[in-house]
Amino acid sequence: MPAAAARPHSQVGLLLMKIVSVECLKLTLPPLARPTAPRPNAKSKRGNPRPINKYPDMPRERSKMPGDVGGEVWVRVTAENGTFGLGHSHWGDFVEPLVRLLYAPMIVGRDAMATELLGDMMWRASQRFGPEGISSLARSVIDLALWDLKGKLLKIPVYNLLGGPSRPQLDCYVTTADLDWAMELGFRAFKIGNLAHYEDGIAGLNELEDSVAAARETVGPGAELMLNTVMGYNVEFAIRVLDRLRPYNLRWVEEPLMPYDTDGLCALKRAVPTIPLATGEDHHGRHAYKQLVDRHAVDILQPDLRWCGGLSEALKIYAMAETAGLVTILHAGAGLAAGQHFCMAMPEAGLAEYVMFSPAGVPLAEVTRLPGLPVPRDGKLVPSDAPGFGFDIPPEWFGAWPRA
Repeated sequence: MPAAAARPHSQVGLLLMKIVSVECLKLTLPPLARPTAPRPNAKSKRGNPRPINKYPDMPRERSKMPGDVGGEVWVRVTAENGTFGLGHSHWGDFVEPLVRLLYAPMIVGRDAMATELLGDMMWRASQRFGPEGISSLARSVIDLALWDLKGKLLKIPVYNLLGGPSRPQLDCYVTTADLDWAMELGFRAFKIGNLAHYEDGIAGLNELEDSVAAARETVGPGAELMLNTVMGYNVEFAIRVLDRLRPYNLRWVEEPLMPYDTDGLCALKRAVPTIPLATGEDHHGRHAYKQLVDRHAVDILQPDLRWCGGLSEALKIYAMAETAGLVTILHAGAGLAAGQHFCMAMPEAGLAEYVMFSPAGVPLAEVTRLPGLPVPRDGKLVPSDAPGFGFDIPPEWFGAWPRA
């Protein structure tokens, strides 16, 4: 008998580490005492108009907008030796039944290290009802938990699983309405929200230009400035916006159209080729990105690891983009543990987005956040070097996912 075959299971160890459970959980973060009071003149983030805001009776405030429901869901994948990995995504009320009824039964009992096999099985199982949308989110949250588990089993950070660090630290840009405070915090690149839906017409276009002009004046000519539109335009309005915003030297305009409209993105690039286009946070799966890459419809791809199919899928998307000379800049990458590790390892993904929800005047270190998740300092960030993604969340903060 060959020597390898003669070794007992305890010696082969990680070559076969079975999954024993896949659970959907709800995380409740306790409030942190904030010794620093917010500034009284802190600016609030206005809700970006979304596709639903074509209809004037639909609220633009994010918490009241149809579609942003379901809550954040966490998945815990536990291996036979008791080690577990964590992942998180959104629209939990819709994701949880799919995880519980379809994907979890498929992967329990299988090798926790076999992320490619498990991902392919889940993708193939979703073909009859569609591998995008909610099913992509469900696969994402499981895949992230598997990568966290794999790093813990091997006792190394995920960025080392991905090939090791490509840089000593991440350069971060901040998405915020309070540019003055962001500048005080040391950021040198900024993204602002869009104020106009295409139904707003010339009045919305004028208000939008005023806001971009004011932002450029605030950050100065030497800073990077981006505009996030969250699918608020049609092609005609987007052309008018891009043409109007030429003088403000934008690094990119983000997600001007809905994800299906690759033809429209190509038309925008032809009409106004001097402003780079970015999109991808609402594209699900590598096949959706393949259309963008093959047609050079955009200049920057922006997958969200919680929605695109997970870290495994994002690596495939990144490879396509890099081959075509395109840059990958994750959606919300600096605010996610998985995003930090991805950006640390991938050479063409060095700029990371930090979405700042905290009020002006409160240092980022005082903001309620996940234990083990670093925050930027002076616009720079170093991911945790703890095993997996570095989460250090007390188990008592988790509870079973509530079912209706």
